[in-house]
Amino acid sequence: MPVYVWKGRNQYGEKRKGEVEAPDQAAALAHVKRMRITDPVVKEKPKDLLENIPFFQPRVTDKDIVVFTRQLATMIDAGLPLVQCLEILSKQQENSTFKRTIAEIQEDVEAGTTFADSMRKHPKVFDSLYSNMIEAGETGGILDTILNRLALFMEKTMALKKKIKGAMTYPAICLAISILILVVILVFVIPVFEEMFSQMDAALPVPTQVVVALSNAFKEHLLWIILPLILLAYIFKKVYSTEKGRYRIDQFFLRLPIVGILIRKVAVAKFTRTLSTMLQSGVPILEALQVVAKTAGNKVIEVAVFRVADAIAEGRPMAEPLMESGVFPNMVVQMINVGESVGALDTMLEKIADFYDEEVDQAVANLTAMIEPFMMVFLGGMIGTLVVAMYLPIFEMAGHV
Repeated sequence: MPVYVWKGRNQYGEKRKGEVEAPDQAAALAHVKRMRITDPVVKEKPKDLLENIPFFQPRVTDKDIVVFTRQLATMIDAGLPLVQCLEILSKQQENSTFKRTIAEIQEDVEAGTTFADSMRKHPKVFDSLYSNMIEAGETGGILDTILNRLALFMEKTMALKKKIKGAMTYPAICLAISILILVVILVFVIPVFEEMFSQMDAALPVPTQVVVALSNAFKEHLLWIILPLILLAYIFKKVYSTEKGRYRIDQFFLRLPIVGILIRKVAVAKFTRTLSTMLQSGVPILEALQVVAKTAGNKVIEVAVFRVADAIAEGRPMAEPLMESGVFPNMVVQMINVGESVGALDTMLEKIADFYDEEVDQAVANLTAMIEPFMMVFLGGMIGTLVVAMYLPIFEMAGHV
């Protein structure tokens, strides 16, 4: 529906302006007049030239989707029709990309398409996990309950991501500062000392010669230093985009001493939380495992989950293929085995997820505690080495004097 901008004066003579959706300009003018606006001027809102260029459009964040899910659940629980809920949420949405997406879903639902199928047309905003759970909610007539579960699940997932990002922020900042300081010293500071040392008749100490040569090489061959790094990043991206390459790289990360343990705990927490939420929402286990595998975020975990799904389809219990995969800890497998035996798999998975959320907290805290002194030693050692190398000739001159 077209959007019209209007301006005029209210009953107190104050200037007012705004926007209104209407089928045509006459309908928009009538709507504005009903608002007791005198001398209204109504024009169609000009088109955004960048509207059809995805790069320039705002990205829909997890927070946007969580807020939308919570609000939609509240409205449906209050008895509002789904179409009306979507219309209200679309109008109040500030993110233009998300606003457009909700409006398109509303039109599809009005045309008779199911809510889940309407969402499947926008996979970049609503993933397969979201749309499958919405389908289960529609089928079971518990859409508001499913939406609340989805919002809770996404909030916990966001909290997990935030912990990981928080752990990586400090070393990333320290590394960036270290590189910046190194570049400044090599490009601007070392040449000053080099010019001063060139007036000396004595030979420079070996550490000073190495630092000066490094500075000259950095200034003269900067392009040849940057190009291999760019090429290496490109090769890594190409290899990681292949099925086999991604599997090997993810497998390598899982085997790392400290980081690998953290990645494994995050993967277990995400796997159990997602599967628990889907099973509690009434999604069949085979369908749930297919979705969980695709959203695992690690190719090794993804392959293992697909194998579990194949084994269950053959009639085997879930715990056996999990144990055979060698990816999931023994405790997780045993708890899942107990959950299957007593018919409370979803509850057991939720308990495992809660436990591993705490494990991730502890692992992140330990990793941060280990990284901080290492980065301080690295930064201090690098700068100290350069400073000592530059002052060695001065110290030798002072010794001769």
